[in-house]
Amino acid sequence: MYSNKLKLIREKSKLTQKEMADILNIDRSQYGKYENEYVIIPTKHLNTLCNYFNCSFDYLFDFVDLIQYKDSNHSLDNKISGQRLREFRKEKKITQEKLANILNTVHPVITNYENGKHLIATPFLYTICHKYHISADYLLGKINTPKYWK
Repeated sequence: MYSNKLKLIREKSKLTQKEMADILNIDRSQYGKYENEYVIIPTKHLNTLCNYFNCSFDYLFDFVDLIQYKDSNHSLDNKISGQRLREFRKEKKITQEKLANILNTVHPVITNYENGKHLIATPFLYTICHKYHISADYLLGKINTPKYWK
């Protein structure tokens, strides 16, 4: 999902896993689990790393070769993300129930995302973006265009 790019970025920057962990304010062992995808890194931590390295979620997920989008916002907003998820779902004529099934979760999880109660979890974000070629940065409100990547 993101481990190859995360390791590549860290090594290009000549940083250790401990230094990466310090950026996230977590233990080195926890960061190692994230980098090796033994544990999925939370979206908020990915955002911290994207901001630190001036790269996009789409680049980190290996969807695009462009490292950073022009006019990228550094913060995440649950409300904007939820609104964009709802708009995307309606554009594709996907019910909340169907999206929940695609993501192997339950309907209330999608409702909570769309109501801005929670930020989209990393594996769900990746799955949606990979399946429908929609930009993770767009869904999270970090950019306004492009909405879709090729």
